[in-house]
Amino acid sequence: MDIQAKKILIMEDEPDSLMMLSMALKSAGYIVFGAPDGEEGLRIFREERPDLVILDIVMPGIDGWEVLKKIKAGLKSKRIPVIMLTGKSEDADKVKGYDYGADFYVTKPYNIQKLLPIVRDIISK
Repeated sequence: MDIQAKKILIMEDEPDSLMMLSMALKSAGYIVFGAPDGEEGLRIFREERPDLVILDIVMPGIDGWEVLKKIKAGLKSKRIPVIMLTGKSEDADKVKGYDYGADFYVTKPYNIQKLLPIVRDIISK
């Protein structure tokens, strides 16, 4: 499967962050879906079956922790990699993210040029 067919779902409640990350990933050749909250994100997740999820923790309604648990609880969906992209930078949060099944944990602010190789590496596995 080439990079053009790879789908990424971003769940991020900050519109500017969602737009900037979406644009960068689209420029890199990915198909990108965005959701401003966990509920909308889970709906898109079920419909589109993305190859990768980039997930914020602090969102209205269903937060990133609950979304991560739901994704990793599914028989098929648990194989879909998740990158946590969040302002929660405490070690306890990072441990919790990995315990819940996150594949990578990136704290904000982040450098898109450093994030893209991580995305490429995780999505190509």
